[in-house]
Amino acid sequence: MQTTNHILMVRPVDFKFNEQTAGNNKFQQASEQEDVQRKALTEFDNFVNLLTANDVDVTVINDTLSPETPDSIFPNNWVSFHHDGQVFLYPMFSENRRAERRSDILDLLKDNFIINNITDLSSYEAKGIYLEGTGSLVLDRDNKIAYACLSLRTDEKILQDFCARAGYSSVTFNATDADGFPIYHTNVMMCIGDLFAVICLNSIPDAADQRKVIKQLRDNGKEIIPISLDQMNRFAGNMLQVENKNGKRLLIMSEQAYLCLNKEQIKTLEKYSQLIYSPLYTIEKNGGGSARCMLAEIHLPEL
Repeated sequence: MQTTNHILMVRPVDFKFNEQTAGNNKFQQASEQEDVQRKALTEFDNFVNLLTANDVDVTVINDTLSPETPDSIFPNNWVSFHHDGQVFLYPMFSENRRAERRSDILDLLKDNFIINNITDLSSYEAKGIYLEGTGSLVLDRDNKIAYACLSLRTDEKILQDFCARAGYSSVTFNATDADGFPIYHTNVMMCIGDLFAVICLNSIPDAADQRKVIKQLRDNGKEIIPISLDQMNRFAGNMLQVENKNGKRLLIMSEQAYLCLNKEQIKTLEKYSQLIYSPLYTIEKNGGGSARCMLAEIHLPEL
């Protein structure tokens, strides 16, 4: 099933601009904001409250001051959870992000969910290659397809290893911003829902790559909703479809993402989900990620 009602989120204690990630994440902006942690914490708590008010089950884990993990607010990069009880741990580009992988979080989840197997791919870090979870991978879980724009943080060798172990096939392509700089994570330029896909086709410079992606999405029955490069830069590709405890589909995004959508895009998306959004401006500016990056969806079987 593409959607779940169970979400893992990590509450930050020392959120800030991460110098180690800024070199290849052009969505990050060096900030002179004061009280970045305080503002980010307010945004985080308000976001959690919005989700729970819409009957989404959210497991909130508190981060710790030591070790220093300024990007812990984005747990979807280090872990993914699957219907068959599999858990994957991923190799991370930035050294200070590797400490985000926490076995205590997995132990806590075992109180409510079944974990049959943990596959740790982090040994690839020693080879200098990386695959950053469902940042690098946009998963069509129903059809077992992993979409990935290749980059310094998304290596094809590890992608194929993941696919072999998880029973997925892959669709790979290159994607760039308006300046031709590689997009660091696939989930900032596309989102896959049960019956639709939001994607910045203009970020895929190769026509053959574009056709390949479009064909695969259409073959799997997805209505394609294109967004522009400017909308991508405002995190309109960084969405996640979930369902609440009543089975209602929700499409989660930031306020910035919602406000940059046009009326036709909103009308089309509302055919498939109720749109809910929250202001995440401090997190987006300093972290270079948005709503989807903050959500690690839990697809594990329940106890």
